[in-house]
Amino acid sequence: MAIQKNVIEPYLFFEGRCEEAVEFYKKAVDAEVVMMMRFKDAPDPNACAGVPGEKIMHSTLRIGGSNVMASDGRCEHPTKFQGFSLSLGVSTEAEANKYFDALGQGGQVIMPLAKTFWSPRFGMVTDKFGIMWMVTVLTEQKP
Repeated sequence: MAIQKNVIEPYLFFEGRCEEAVEFYKKAVDAEVVMMMRFKDAPDPNACAGVPGEKIMHSTLRIGGSNVMASDGRCEHPTKFQGFSLSLGVSTEAEANKYFDALGQGGQVIMPLAKTFWSPRFGMVTDKFGIMWMVTVLTEQKP
């Protein structure tokens, strides 16, 4: 899959837990695996020396209409996902409840789902990998 011009897509490094994360997001947010390559499949195996061959070099997940890329990285240090959040906009309160609850399994609720002045349902949760998610029921915005 080619990188698209002028499109920003998050690239997450799970430092050895990428396959676990991919499986989690497939269930939690209905992610679809668009592409996956393992280190053992690299054209030059010496370029990846020290990384177990079964670890994921690159993957692309499709969540709704967006791509999120992920890798095991070099498997050298614990992950520290700080200073950002992934925002998931949904159509219904039922979807918000479903995804929020699934993302929260093994994670931590930062702000429970509740009515806000901009949405009938909004909440913030950090998943078990340390990634913060903001789940919002989208409403039609007035100009």
